[in-house]
Amino acid sequence: MHAYLLGTSSTRFHRHPDRDFRSLADEVVRAALADAGLEDGAQLGSVWFGNCAMGTWGQQNIRGQVALAPLLRDGTLPERLPIVNVEGGCATGSMAFHAACRDVRAGDVDVSLALGVEKVFVPDDPVATFALFQGGVDQRHPEEWQAFFAEQGERTGLRFEPHPHRILFLDVHALQARAHMQRHGTTVEQLAAVAAKNHDHGVLNPLAQYRKAMSIEQVLADKPVIDPFTRAMCSPLSDGAAAVIVCSEAWLRRQPVAVQERAVRVRGSALVGGAMRDLEAPAVVFHAAEEAYRRAGIRGQDVDVAEVHDSTAYCELVATEALGFCDPGQGGPLALSGETRIGGRIPVNPSGGLESKGHPLAATGLGMLHELTQQLRGEAGDKQVPGAPRIAVQQNAGGLVGYDEATCSVVVLER
Repeated sequence: MHAYLLGTSSTRFHRHPDRDFRSLADEVVRAALADAGLEDGAQLGSVWFGNCAMGTWGQQNIRGQVALAPLLRDGTLPERLPIVNVEGGCATGSMAFHAACRDVRAGDVDVSLALGVEKVFVPDDPVATFALFQGGVDQRHPEEWQAFFAEQGERTGLRFEPHPHRILFLDVHALQARAHMQRHGTTVEQLAAVAAKNHDHGVLNPLAQYRKAMSIEQVLADKPVIDPFTRAMCSPLSDGAAAVIVCSEAWLRRQPVAVQERAVRVRGSALVGGAMRDLEAPAVVFHAAEEAYRRAGIRGQDVDVAEVHDSTAYCELVATEALGFCDPGQGGPLALSGETRIGGRIPVNPSGGLESKGHPLAATGLGMLHELTQQLRGEAGDKQVPGAPRIAVQQNAGGLVGYDEATCSVVVLER
């Protein structure tokens, strides 16, 4: 039994100090319902609400019930609708999506809503913003990952010197990037090519946080963050929301032809956990892609467009290898070749990616699905990938377990 994307929506990803969680949730729920051709949420059987940061704003529990209360009161969402709260770091939105898909595949409900709503920018308390990101790694037993990275540093000869004023994820990605450069000859110019491409794509996206084109030289000349990354190679702090309405195949077949024609099939998907692996071992992205491709019956060569989790330029570079868009170790030359640009052989992050579009944690994975749905429908506007793309792949990951993300999602969509 297949699940289908019926409607999607996204706010602009940006810093929104003047908006609250309810405002952001209201925008994407109403827009997703309209995109699905539904007058209201009466058809919904469940809601999976993703969020990481509401605790920072004083709401530790029942986050979705609080954020969606006005929509329940005014009848946009039906009374007694079950709302399940989900949290999984940067993969939160994808977790909500996978749960919604399981709901409809199991036959428990016909239509389910997954949404992610996030406000990570605390303008008067930067310490609170920083602490939020630290929650993506084990804070109860830090000695375990500290010992792991110390041992790995000694064994590989690669320095690992995290700074208390820097998000740990950057240090881990930078260490892996330096190892990739040693092993495969990857260059900082190739990393800059990833970022320059994404900033160029961001210019075309009205929902992107940054809409300024950058050359490779400008990326390299930007403010240093940690070797080998400059600021332009890293995702910014972002607020925002995104939503996806999922339906069952049986329910879809009962709808008007116009609704059926805009639906996008979930051809295969996988949600895979990370592990304390050695640096040389395949990453969690590889394992998630292998499983999603197996379920979808495709290979990397079959993909027409992809949105991947480029929290740093290195993350996109290595994801293109793990997703089978090029051979292992060839992510750098692939980026420099221009083949991952719109109009290239395998466009990656036509939205501008996290580096340009922004990264509001719980909304990120669902924002990727919104972009890919637009691409497959031919509704992506100035950033539309040419050639009527048929197969799209989403890759989103979050949290940290050693070198791996704690959870990785790979979704294969088909028009």
